[in-house]
Amino acid sequence: MVSFNLKFKDIDEKRDLKDNYTIQNLLDDMELSAQTIVAKQNGELAIEESVIEDGDEIQLVQIIYGG
Repeated sequence: MVSFNLKFKDIDEKRDLKDNYTIQNLLDDMELSAQTIVAKQNGELAIEESVIEDGDEIQLVQIIYGG
């Protein structure tokens, strides 16, 4: 099974991986905005166009704005 590990808030789960699945696809599927989320792919900052590979760990971090 081709999969990746997703970490976001209290989520820590393996998810099935689709062909050419990107960070943006993941954000869209989770109804999250790239304006409020930073993605890390295997510990490195990732852009929305980054393709998720088998075995990757994707961590999504909520950006908090203050004033």
